[in-house]
Amino acid sequence: MANDSEFQKSAFSAYVSEHLGGSARAILAFQELVVEEAGELGLEELLPDIDRVSGAASDLNRLVDQLITTGLAAMGYFGPEAEATLRHDLRTPLNAIIGYSEMIAEELSDPTHEALGRDVAVVLSEAKALLDRIDAIVDFSRPRNARLAGLAAAQAHSVAVDLEAIVGSGTNRLATEPGCILVIDDVASNRDLLLRRLSRDGHEVILAESGAVALERLSERDFDLILLDILMPDMNGIELLSRIKAHDSWRRVPVIMISGLKETDAVIRCIEAGADDYLTKPFDPILLQARINACLDKKRWADREQRYLERIKLERDRADALLHAILPGQVVKRLNDGEVVIADRFESVTILFADLVGFTDVSARISPTLLVQRLDRIFSAFDDLAQHHGVEKIKTIGDAYMAAAGIPETCDDHAERVLSFARSMLTSLVSVDLDEVPFRIRIGIHTGPVVAGLLGRHRFVYDVWGEAVNIASRLESQCAPGCVLISAATRQALTSDWPVKPQGLLDLKGIGGVSAFVVTA
Repeated sequence: MANDSEFQKSAFSAYVSEHLGGSARAILAFQELVVEEAGELGLEELLPDIDRVSGAASDLNRLVDQLITTGLAAMGYFGPEAEATLRHDLRTPLNAIIGYSEMIAEELSDPTHEALGRDVAVVLSEAKALLDRIDAIVDFSRPRNARLAGLAAAQAHSVAVDLEAIVGSGTNRLATEPGCILVIDDVASNRDLLLRRLSRDGHEVILAESGAVALERLSERDFDLILLDILMPDMNGIELLSRIKAHDSWRRVPVIMISGLKETDAVIRCIEAGADDYLTKPFDPILLQARINACLDKKRWADREQRYLERIKLERDRADALLHAILPGQVVKRLNDGEVVIADRFESVTILFADLVGFTDVSARISPTLLVQRLDRIFSAFDDLAQHHGVEKIKTIGDAYMAAAGIPETCDDHAERVLSFARSMLTSLVSVDLDEVPFRIRIGIHTGPVVAGLLGRHRFVYDVWGEAVNIASRLESQCAPGCVLISAATRQALTSDWPVKPQGLLDLKGIGGVSAFVVTA
């Protein structure tokens, strides 16, 4: 290991520290929790022993750190006397931690102390485990050809060499497209330095000397990244960061804080406020470049994700709009809520059938395109009227139009709605169908119980069945052109008086006699 590079030595030290110093750090960290919890619970009688454990945990960490640092620097040459001293020095704080923690654990019998007891148990467990590994830890300070240290140190050395090969090759470094970066710093020399460095990397750089100017720049254009100083006179960096992250259009822009402040509290506050990274001045230009590339790459992936989500939402909205165009809104909601079979019985619904008179003759003498255009104008006008009157269009069958009220949402005035809709259909046909020989329409209406439900999987159809449907259809076939023929059941269901002319008892095919009335106004 004497010929290893400085990077390998550093990596070796980190590996040993992680695998052998982990327990010592865990003991100290959990002991800090024990101190906090005991204080919150007011367990003053335990504080002396808790303080002794804390002191021993601090001594243990200091010794472990010294072992790793000194052992590495000396390339592992410790004599037998030094090893014996080291083993003794490590056992002393560990024995103190174990002894006092066991005493503390015995006092924590109250169920309200359960969380504290668990943390004390962790401290005990880690201390005992570390005590069992003292020989292995000390052997790390010996040469690599020593018995136990040989395998362990060789493994750590191999990890360090492999890591240096990857890091040194630079093959995994981010190759990121240049971006537009907003630099916010009240010191001109800092701004100029960042401008020079970032411009050399191909980035477009916009400068702002204060928080107020930065807000103006942000309102003027979009940025891929923001470099923000903390210590500024008019508005400090944390205040500006909070305003940026609270703005709907700016919150997704990554922000790297650059400051001379090295205090942990400042870093924590910035991360809590939404910063993506934190660099201290004077910064390493290579490290700054890596952080900027990482943030830009993350921003572009986030932008792609946002575009995909917007496309998904657009397609979902289009699909939803299409469903609403062919199905009642309530049925669409039930489908979206997961219902598979949608079928209901309604005791009182008013059904309308309308048919264009002379359609067969007209279709034989004009082109298909003109025929479809003419039919589309008429039925589109009927659709608008149905929506206006609160009537549900069910379907069109050739030149026939079927609608209903009272489904899928029940209402008391369904007969009134359908009759008003029918009269509007007669009126609108005159203004919509402007052919030399305009169509005339006949309409039949009946009120009664029906079953309604959703059919199909690839092409949904919301349909209605029952004798009420058949009666309405038969009434339409016996109606005179330009008239509305209603049944006695519909007349009885009306909520207001409509002028009607009795037609007597009509013999409807497959149904029998049904009293009918022609609406005269």
